[in-house]
Amino acid sequence: MIGKNDDNSNAMRFITAYNTIDNALRSIYNFKRSMSYSDIIRRSASLNYVVRKYEDKLIDYGRLRNAIVHSSYEDVIIAEPHIDVLEEFEKIANLLSTPPKALPAIASRDVKMLDSSTPIADVYKLIYQKGYKNIPIYNDNALIGVANAGKMAEIIGRVIACGEDLDSFVNNTNIGEVLMEAVDDNYYVIVSSQITIEQVMELFNSNRKLLVVLITPNGVLTEKAIGIITVGDVVDMNRILDLY
Repeated sequence: MIGKNDDNSNAMRFITAYNTIDNALRSIYNFKRSMSYSDIIRRSASLNYVVRKYEDKLIDYGRLRNAIVHSSYEDVIIAEPHIDVLEEFEKIANLLSTPPKALPAIASRDVKMLDSSTPIADVYKLIYQKGYKNIPIYNDNALIGVANAGKMAEIIGRVIACGEDLDSFVNNTNIGEVLMEAVDDNYYVIVSSQITIEQVMELFNSNRKLLVVLITPNGVLTEKAIGIITVGDVVDMNRILDLY
């Protein structure tokens, strides 16, 4: 549709969404002002889950924006984006400029924590009876690890394979002893309460061994966990981003 500029037109709304995305990514990743929009999208795709998910569309929408504004006609709109295209572009702009926080949206706030002196047998009882699959373990108010159900099963398998007395092991060994000896500790991370769903998704994407994201007020070891996200929440996080 050809017509005079209208602040409420699809074209002007589309340009606003474009500027929102451009400004948001420049601010988040400190890109230079001289960098083009398409270069920003390509570089952000390796850093940002949302951009990576919509990368090709964002490039195409950038070309559409150029077709709208790079015209020889002053103050004239020469193209009107379809409403479906506009609404998707605005949705992406909202995701990047005001991303949903993980804590109220997805993170479980029913976090069970145990002291490092807890016998392994009691940890297993809690996993079985209450269904907790990931239990933060603290020693003197500092996090020393996460008792993950899968990792715990590996420990039991090792004890059995080595011919040790399993009953004696689970009743006389504290969970802290096992976690302090663990070499592979990159299956969990600690983050602050300000983390967004997109950032959590990026954490899981960048570390395929990651199983647990623990949320504390400021993302430090000496704070109690106020939320927990597991790899099993990825589907729900995707759904939230799709419906945002």
